[in-house]
This record gives sequence, structure tokens and C-alpha cells, in this order.
Amino acid sequence: MTLIGSKYSNTLSKYKHRPFALEQTPWVINQSWCNLLFAHWPVSVEALRALVPESLELDLYDGQAYIAVVPFEMREVSPRFLPSVPWLSFFPELNVRTYVRYKDKPGVYFFSLDAGNPIAVWLACNLYHLPYFNAKMQCQQETIAGQKQYKYISSRAATSNPEVQLDVSYGPTGPVYYSKPGSLEHFLTERYCLFTVYSGTVYCGDIHHEPWPLQPAQAQWRLNTMTAPLGLELQGEPILHFVENIDTVEWPIKHK
Repeated sequence: MTLIGSKYSNTLSKYKHRPFALEQTPWVINQSWCNLLFAHWPVSVEALRALVPESLELDLYDGQAYIAVVPFEMREVSPRFLPSVPWLSFFPELNVRTYVRYKDKPGVYFFSLDAGNPIAVWLACNLYHLPYFNAKMQCQQETIAGQKQYKYISSRAATSNPEVQLDVSYGPTGPVYYSKPGSLEHFLTERYCLFTVYSGTVYCGDIHHEPWPLQPAQAQWRLNTMTAPLGLELQGEPILHFVENIDTVEWPIKHK
């Protein structure tokens, strides 16, 4: 086993935090998610229900629905046992997501995934049936008043919808901590599969990682039209969490 393969396989040694059992077949992809911002807004259950396929149940917290805008950087993206390569394995990504259940299994439903790598976009669209879009993106680390933060800019490609944009600076404001089961932050972050619906069939893709090493965060929003295609206007201050790095492994999607 390569060093990188061993690194990601070691994540499987911690699994008791998962809400359901580990997938027993071999995982196929490894990746690290870095300099990540969770930004969550409460949204109308009725408005969200109209946007999510009927075959998926909305997952609510105390009767409230949430939608998230999640900018981060992908690193070391590669098939199992193969080395990462600069032109494919390192790029920014930006997700718009909500939370669903299928046959009582909790997971994530993606409205969009923007990425700064056309090859990765093509592979994800065709292999995982996910709504990926090409985008012009950059993430730059800055230090302001002695605090580390990240300036993140994304604009979806003109062939899709160039008015879908994000311009934000964000960073951590405190030490790492771990969410407690039953808490809102645990509900919003501790998710170990994705669901997608393709040609009327529900597919599920399992993922695994150690518990999220969350940090409190701050953000300055200069532009955010990521939910414009959904007809949703985000209102109020979002719930923010920062994550410096987490190593993950992924399995192929399966129809349910």
C-alpha cells in the first residue's frame, strides 16, 4: 500500500461516530477537504420541498429546514492507491446543499457543485450523476490583523449561468471542538452519504471521515448569488463553522 493509501485507509479506524454502519465494499476515491466554510441559513420548508425530488424526505431539525453554501479546497483527489497529480487532484469547490433522508438514512442532497477543474466536473457528472458546473475560482490565504483568513471568489462558467457567483472572505475565530450528538451543528455537519436522483432512480454514495474538527468562524459577504437559480433569497446572518482539513474516502454510488 502506498503512503497516501495508508493515510486514507487509517480514517476507517474511527467509525463509532457514524449514524449507520460503514460500507463493507472497498472505497474507491480519496480526497482531503481544506479551508472549508459551512454557512447555513434556515429556509422555508415549503419552498425547499418544491425543490427536492419527491422520493427524498426532507430532514429537519426541530421542524426547521436549512440550506448551506460551502466553499473549500479539494486536495489529493485520486483513485485508491494512485498518486495525486497537480492538474486533477487540487482545485477549489463550492457546494449548495440541504439535508434529506431516504428509507430513514440521513444524508446530503446537492443543488449544485461548482469546481475549478473541467476534468473533475466531467467525471463527477458522468460517474456520480451530480449537478456539477465549471467555474472560474480562486482561494487565497490572507493575514489580516494577525488572523488567518481566506478570500474566495467563484463565478460559474458562461455556458451555465455566469450570474451564479460568490465573493467572500472567511476564517476561524477560535479553537477546534467537536459537535455533540443532538445539537444543531451535529445535525448540519455529521453526514456520511449523499443522495442524488437520476432518471427517476435514487442513488446513494457513502463517504467516511473522522468527526468534523469544527472551529467558530466569521465571514464578510461581498456577493452571494449561489441560490439564485433556486429562487431562494438567503436572509439574516448564517450559522458559520470553519474546518482546516479533513481526510475522506468515498465509495461508488449505488441505486437504492
